[in-house]
Amino acid sequence: MNKASALIFGHNKYGLEIAQNIKEKYKSIQLYSQGKDFDLSDDWSGLEDSIDIADSIAFCVLEDAAQNIFLTISLRAHFKDLVIVAIASNEENANKLTMAGANKVIPIVETAADIIASILELPISSKVLQSILFEENDLKIEQIQIGEGTSLVNKELQSIDWDLYKGVIVLSIMDKEMKNEFIYSSKVKHHILKSEDVLVVVGYERDLDAFKKLIGSSEV
Repeated sequence: MNKASALIFGHNKYGLEIAQNIKEKYKSIQLYSQGKDFDLSDDWSGLEDSIDIADSIAFCVLEDAAQNIFLTISLRAHFKDLVIVAIASNEENANKLTMAGANKVIPIVETAADIIASILELPISSKVLQSILFEENDLKIEQIQIGEGTSLVNKELQSIDWDLYKGVIVLSIMDKEMKNEFIYSSKVKHHILKSEDVLVVVGYERDLDAFKKLIGSSEV
């Protein structure tokens, strides 16, 4: 990433995890707390005086959807060239954020709240994230449940050659005992896949559809 400064608006689980995982990728990272560092007012002069806006990217990660939309509108109204990435809990909010001026909207699902930050930990996935954030394309992040009878069931995670599944990158796995773990993590390498396990994957829609059919699974 070429941006020198990352401005993260939201001192919460999203903001903290993103800040932690992009600290090596930006010259400067600023984490702003609502009510302390900003108040959603129309006055951003202090920010403009201290940060080179033209060389920055802003993450709008407030947990209140309405406030996150308002924040996006306010930033876009004052900074025409600022790259703005916002999170959305559903499609309706995503559409509103796009209309509000976000360059890119990332859907966040409740059961995988830390996916954005986690993606940044792997080099290959970092490239995927950069493409999602800065390029116009149809890449999607989905949670796909493994179906009964698929060839993946009862296989040890580390024994699977994921390169066989063309067009998608499998990032992490979730089951009833695990919140969200990378497939390459030592913690889960001996995990035996079950039909109710959920894979978090990235890919184009056509490839994701093919992946679902191949492993007998469905989107959750």
